[in-house]
Amino acid sequence: MKRLEGKIAVVTGGSRGIGASIAKELGREGATVVINYNHSHEHAQKVVEQITAMGSSAIALQADISEAEATKIFIEKVLEKYGRLDILVNNAGITRDKTFKKMSFEEWHKVIDTNLSSAFNTCKIALPAMLEQKYGRIINISSVIGQSGGFGQSNYAAAKAGLIGFTKSLALETARGGVTVNAICPGFIATEMVAEMPDTVLEAIVAQIPMKRLGKPEEIARAVVYVCESEYMTGECLNLNGGLYMQ
Repeated sequence: MKRLEGKIAVVTGGSRGIGASIAKELGREGATVVINYNHSHEHAQKVVEQITAMGSSAIALQADISEAEATKIFIEKVLEKYGRLDILVNNAGITRDKTFKKMSFEEWHKVIDTNLSSAFNTCKIALPAMLEQKYGRIINISSVIGQSGGFGQSNYAAAKAGLIGFTKSLALETARGGVTVNAICPGFIATEMVAEMPDTVLEAIVAQIPMKRLGKPEEIARAVVYVCESEYMTGECLNLNGGLYMQ
């Protein structure tokens, strides 16, 4: 039997990058995967096809989870279809990088709503079902930037740091109910988002990483599976950053 056989998993922002790798790894381990996307329908369907080719089940559902009502409808569809929800990976995220002086109110709120408020929205609807079934794994994908800060990223850093505080607080409330809540803080990972950086900037970043390379999306995905299997870990931040930031 595969390690996550019979589990129902939701991955927000699961159509591309780290989210797609997480969705595929969960499917590889036997979970039925619901891939949430907002705009990238074709990419989401491709991930569904890749998971089904492994012999697991997957569907893609569109929802803008920065909006409370859309999230409520989305999670309720999952619960109606499968009757339960075991794993929730809050991965959805965007960047709107600018120095604070140039950052608009819209750029601030869009990142906060998408990267932080979305986790509140999904957990608010999914958590009662997890507590009722006395089992749940909530995994929030934060970032090294939420720990160290980032130039021109006050919105992104605030959202990702907020996820860490949210993780620890929610873990305290759910620990006795069979639900664990943990965060994963990736460093710089080889995704399309990072690839958009100028070569000179990317080279400077890699030079600061003790392991002298970017992380792989698959490495984050395997960490998610590890957290799903962990029964005695909650309220923790798992750092995968090549030694860039050590606590």
